[in-house]
Amino acid sequence: MGKSERRFLLVDVSVLPEVFLKVLRAKELLASGEARNVSAATKMADLSRSAFYKYKDCIFDAENSKEVLTVNATLLDETGALQNLLAGMSEAGASVVTINQAAPENGAAQVAVSIRTGGMRMALAEMLEQLKKQRTVVDIRRGV
Repeated sequence: MGKSERRFLLVDVSVLPEVFLKVLRAKELLASGEARNVSAATKMADLSRSAFYKYKDCIFDAENSKEVLTVNATLLDETGALQNLLAGMSEAGASVVTINQAAPENGAAQVAVSIRTGGMRMALAEMLEQLKKQRTVVDIRRGV
C-alpha cells in the first residue's frame, strides 16, 4: 500500500475507544447545525478540540454515510460556472448539502459547497482534480 493510499476497516463501535464516538457526535452536531462551530460541538460532545482535530478526517459513520465536508472554490463570474461545478460534484457521487456564494468581485466569486461524501464513486482528491480542469474554476480545495 502506497503512502497516499487509504485503507478502511469496519469496526463494531463497542470495541472502539470512547473518543472516536465523541468525534462522530461532534461531527453530527456540526453537520446538523445544532453546534455553530467546533468549540460548541466539542463542548457538547465532551471532547477536547485537539482530539477532534486529530481524528475528524479519519472517522466516518459508514452505516449512515453522514460525512459532510466543505469544498471552497473560486469561480469565474460567468453564466453556468456554479451549475458546472455542481454537476461535476454530482457526477462524482457527492450530494450537495449547502451552497454559500459571495457576490462576485473582480470577475470571480467565492463559493463554499458542503457535500455529503457517503455516495462518492471516487476519492475526494480525484474529484477536486477533475473539477480544477473546468474552465470556469480558478481554484478549488477542501475547506478546513
